[in-house]
Amino acid sequence: MINRQIKAVIFDMDGVLIDAKEWHYEALNRALGLFEFHINRYEHLVTFDGLPTRDKLAMLTKDRGLPLGLHGVINHLKQKYTMEIVHRECKPMFQHEYALSRLKAQGYKLGLASNSVRNSVEMMMQKSGLDRFLDVMVSNEDVKKGKPDPEIYLKASALLGVEPEQCLVVEDNENGIKSARDAGCHVLVVRDVLDVTDENISQELANLLHS
Repeated sequence: MINRQIKAVIFDMDGVLIDAKEWHYEALNRALGLFEFHINRYEHLVTFDGLPTRDKLAMLTKDRGLPLGLHGVINHLKQKYTMEIVHRECKPMFQHEYALSRLKAQGYKLGLASNSVRNSVEMMMQKSGLDRFLDVMVSNEDVKKGKPDPEIYLKASALLGVEPEQCLVVEDNENGIKSARDAGCHVLVVRDVLDVTDENISQELANLLHS
């Protein structure tokens, strides 16, 4: 069933379309380790989940005394190490290709809004084969404030030419969920990439039609 009240579906990337949380954890700790800093897995999933690297580094400076002057080099190294993993590990996932192709065929506009940097966004979407389905891709470099601020979803909906309330956002973490809801979008909350299926998205669109 096609929901004509919803004009667009916007996806988060990490943990939604790409199973990259472990990649970010590994890359950031590899960079931090050069300067004898480290975050554990619990902190990564609970405290830092979904935040841009620049925000994670700011928190480490505030809470643990990471020198501000190291932010630039750590951020650069983190992105470099992430790209190494992406080139090695990122591959197409049929259920995502199928879900996005079905939405596209039904007339929905499709977007991506990620707290990752643009280079990561473009490379992961290319390697996963999903870039051909997306009308817009918004990274944390395209906004002044990343998630949980609503700016990124407001920008994505504007670029798609629709109102936020005409968008269904697919998100997996609290920062992204808050960002989307504060922007005025509807939100489908998923646990991980395996939850992102044509069936689950179609069911949510049907639920919104009757709500």
